[in-house]
Amino acid sequence: MPLPEAVQPMRPHWVALVLIYWNLEGGRLRALGSAFALGLVLDVATGTLLGQHALGLVILCYLLERFHARIRFFPPWQQAAVVLALLVNDRIVHLWVVGLAGEGWPHWSWWLSPLVSVVFWPWLFLLLDRLRRRARLRRA
Repeated sequence: MPLPEAVQPMRPHWVALVLIYWNLEGGRLRALGSAFALGLVLDVATGTLLGQHALGLVILCYLLERFHARIRFFPPWQQAAVVLALLVNDRIVHLWVVGLAGEGWPHWSWWLSPLVSVVFWPWLFLLLDRLRRRARLRRA
């Protein structure tokens, strides 16, 4: 979705949020290979360095898989804190890749995306959970 240049850095990381949800609740995208493929598609779609999002999503997926049993049963406010930590970790991975590519230090507003994403997390969680329950009821 096109956004004005001023609010472009505040775009939520929708792919990571949906991936976090499916890793916690659905379990359908728990394979690291799926996260890598999804990251490559995101790299091609956004025109970034090939493998940048793929690496970030694979690390995010690995951390979710490692701590899945604990995170899943956290209250919503603790889950939001974990989501923030995961998205900041994703930003640090991107910062590392950008640094290796020699693109320089990004503007401070580049760090706003994880904060905005955490604001959307509870609402996205409820929406996806409702859609998953409806789909399960239709199959039954």
